Amino acid sequence: MAMAEDKDPTRLDEDYTEDGTVDLKGRPVLRSKTGRWKACSFIVGYEVFERMAYYGIASNLVQYLTEKLHEGIVNSSNNVSNWVGSVWMTPLAGAYIADAYLGRYWTFVIASAIYLMGMVLITLAVSVRALRPPPCPAGVDDANCPRATQLQLGIFFLALYIIAVGTGGTKPNISTMGADQFDEFEPKERHHKLSFFNWWMFSIFFGTLFSNTFLIYIQEKVSWTIGYGLPTVGLGISILVFLFGTPFYRHKLPSGSPITRILQVFVATLRKWKVHVPEDPKELHELSIEEYVSNGRSRIDHTPSFGFLDKAATRTDQTSPWMLCTVTQVEETKQMTKMIPILVTTLIPSTMLVQATTLFIKQGTTLDRSLGPHFDIPPACLTAFITIFMLISIVIYDCVFVPVIRRYTKNPRGITLLQRLGIGLVLQIMVFITASLVERKRLSVAREHNLLRKHDQIPLTIFILLPQFALTGIADNFVEVAKIEFFYDQAPEGMKSMGTSYFTTSLGIGSFLATFLLTTISNLTKRNGHKGWVLDNLNISHLDYYYEFMAGLCFLNLLCFLVVAKFFVYNDDVAQKKTGLEMNTASSQG
Repeated sequence: MAMAEDKDPTRLDEDYTEDGTVDLKGRPVLRSKTGRWKACSFIVGYEVFERMAYYGIASNLVQYLTEKLHEGIVNSSNNVSNWVGSVWMTPLAGAYIADAYLGRYWTFVIASAIYLMGMVLITLAVSVRALRPPPCPAGVDDANCPRATQLQLGIFFLALYIIAVGTGGTKPNISTMGADQFDEFEPKERHHKLSFFNWWMFSIFFGTLFSNTFLIYIQEKVSWTIGYGLPTVGLGISILVFLFGTPFYRHKLPSGSPITRILQVFVATLRKWKVHVPEDPKELHELSIEEYVSNGRSRIDHTPSFGFLDKAATRTDQTSPWMLCTVTQVEETKQMTKMIPILVTTLIPSTMLVQATTLFIKQGTTLDRSLGPHFDIPPACLTAFITIFMLISIVIYDCVFVPVIRRYTKNPRGITLLQRLGIGLVLQIMVFITASLVERKRLSVAREHNLLRKHDQIPLTIFILLPQFALTGIADNFVEVAKIEFFYDQAPEGMKSMGTSYFTTSLGIGSFLATFLLTTISNLTKRNGHKGWVLDNLNISHLDYYYEFMAGLCFLNLLCFLVVAKFFVYNDDVAQKKTGLEMNTASSQG
C-alpha cells in the first residue's frame, strides 16, 4: 500500500519515496507507481533465466573439459576454479563503474550485452566442428585422444572470459538494484526488504535447478550444442524481461567513485598523522544537512570506532579533498573498512562452491549411475540437490524459524546476520567431514573389488554422495544469503554496489584459493615417492585426506570468524537516523 494512503490523502507529495531514489531521468518517483515487489518481479524474472544460463555452463564445465577437451582432473578443476574466480572478481570493476559513473541500470544493460556475446560465442565453440577437437575413438586411452588446437582452446576460453566480463557488470548491480526497490524510510517496505534476499535466493535457484537437471541431461545425453544453445536463448529472454520492467524501477544516482572517497580518507589521515583530533566531534569538518539533501544523500553521524581516521576530518589550513574530508566520508570509509575482517573469514568457506562443481562431481563419475536398465543419471545432476535443499531450507528458515525465534530475540531477522553466517560455517565443516567418510567408503569398496583403474566403476550407487550435496545446500542458505545481505546492509548508502561486490569478491578469491589449495596439496603429497592425494585416477587417490584437511582448515577459520564477529559493531538502524528524512519532509512541506 502506498504511504500516501496511510496519511492525509490530500498530501500527494508524501507519496514520493524518501530514500533519494529517482526515475531513469533523475526525477523523484511516486511510491505507489514504482518499486516494491512489482518492480522486483522483473528483476527476479531476469535472474531466474540468467542463473539458468550461468549454471548451464558452470555446473558441467569440468565434465566438458575432461570428456571433450581431454584435460586431466586437476587441470580441468583448476581451469574451472580460475574462471569462476574471474566471474566473481570482475564485479569489483562493475560496482565501481556503477557507483561512480553510469549508475546500476546502464552498467547492467551494457554488461548484459557483453554477457550475451560470450554465450553466443561459447555455443558456437561447442557446435562448429572446426572449433572443437574430434571425439576420442572407442577403446583409445585418454592420454592418446586428439588434443584441442591452440585456436580451439583460445576461442573456447575467450568465450568463457567474455562471459566473466559481462557478469562483472550484472552481478553486483542486479541484486543491489532489487534491494533499492524498497524504501527503508517506509515501515512496510522496510519489512519487505528484510525478506528480499531470502526470496531473491529462493527465486533464482529455480533457474539453477533447471540447469542442474534438464540442461545437464541434454548436454550429456542429447547434444552439447542444444545444451549450450538453450541457456543462450534463455539469457536473451531474461534481458528482455528486465527491459520490460524499466518504467517501474527506482534508481539511486551515482554518488562519485567510492574507491576515490575511501582513498582520500586514508591519504588525508596519513598526511595528518601527527594532528590532534578534537575531543568534540562537532569540531570536525562536515557539510550542512541541506547540502546532503539537495544531492539526494544522507549525512552519517560520527562514531568512535577507527578513531584514527577522524584525523582526515580534522580542520587545518589545508582544504584539498586529499587533506580534508567530511565526517560522513570518514564514516563511509569506516563502514567499508570494518567489514574487511569478516570478508577475509569468508574466503575459505567460499571454496565450497568450487568443490561441489568439480571434485564432488568427479567422484560421481566412478559410481553406479543407473536408475534403471536404460537410464543413467549424469553426475553433474547431483548439484540439483544443492539447489533443492537450499530452496527447502530457505522456506523453512523464513516462514518458520524467523517468526518463532523473533519472539525471543526481538530481532526483525530472528537472529543477526553474523549469527546466521556462523551457523553456516559450522554446517560447512560437517559437509567436508561427511564427504571424507563417503570417500573412505568408496575407496574401501574399490580396493575390495580390485577396481583400481581410472575408468573402473565402483559398485556403489551414486546417491551415496547425496548427503554431502544436501548439506551443502543447507549450508548455502545460511552462508551465502547471510553474506550477500550482510555486505549490502552494512555498506553506506552511496556504496551499496561496492558492498555487494564484497560478496562476489569473497567467492572470487575463494575460487582462486581453491585452485591454490588443490594444486599445492596435489604437488606436496606426491613427494618422496607418494602417489598423492588428488590424481587423475580417483580410485587410487586419497580425496578423503583432502576433505579432512579442508574440514580442519574450515574449523580454524571458524575460530577466527568467532573472534572477528565478537568485536564487530553493526551500523545504526537507518530508520532511527532521520535527520535527512526530516529535512526532506520539511522542504517538501515548505
